[in-house]
Amino acid sequence: MYQEMMRAEIWLQDTMSSQTDIEALARTMGYSAAQMRRRFRHHFGMSPGAYRDRLRLEKAARLLTHTSRHISQIAGICGYRNHSAFSRAFQRHYEQTPRRFRQTLRVSLQRQHHTVGVFPYDIRELPPRKTVLTRLYHPERVRDDLRDWLRHSPGAELLPARIDQGTPLAIFHDRPLAGALPRLDLGVQLKNDGDSLALPPAFRTLHLPAQRHACLRLHDTSQLDAAMLYMACRGVSGDGIPISGDPPLLLQHTEALELHIPLR
Repeated sequence: MYQEMMRAEIWLQDTMSSQTDIEALARTMGYSAAQMRRRFRHHFGMSPGAYRDRLRLEKAARLLTHTSRHISQIAGICGYRNHSAFSRAFQRHYEQTPRRFRQTLRVSLQRQHHTVGVFPYDIRELPPRKTVLTRLYHPERVRDDLRDWLRHSPGAELLPARIDQGTPLAIFHDRPLAGALPRLDLGVQLKNDGDSLALPPAFRTLHLPAQRHACLRLHDTSQLDAAMLYMACRGVSGDGIPISGDPPLLLQHTEALELHIPLR
């Protein structure tokens, strides 16, 4: 049941920008709409529709904070049919209009710009990559050894042996602006993505697109939030390239942890 609801939650994330209804999710999962709502609420404490609304609003909050996109464009990206419906939903949830929210958060980041710790970084255009991932909800503090955490993930013992050749990574869906739905994708970035893999039910493949990233070396995971705040402040202040608001990735190389923050 847990794995089915994980698949349902990921489906909601992947269809966030569309108008696909919950009945389509129920058909995909092989349930009636009533069964789907009941089972999803049992695992996540809210209906599938309410969960997707929360995902949309949290994504909108990140785009408002970290990008200069017009509010009506952000509304469309996040699955709202018109600016008015988006503004009403946003104000109900955040108790501020989208415009006021954007101004408040960006001013806060600008004020912090000269007080946050400094992290050296370089900018890279990373190619498309294939990953194998499982999803964790309300994860505990990220371990400094991602491989160790992966070994303790449900079903990891059933992964193909050659997965061990990949680079361990974590994808943070509740960053760079923390949300109320903390979730983490944990797995490996494959070195050779040409072959299909037989994966246990709790794991899936995900293709990451080519994208420009700011890449920062970290001593340990305790630096994670400070490093993301530093890059967010630089982007908003105009001293650096703005970040995109897409989920950041943490990769574990032999010699260090490396944080990859997607840029606009």
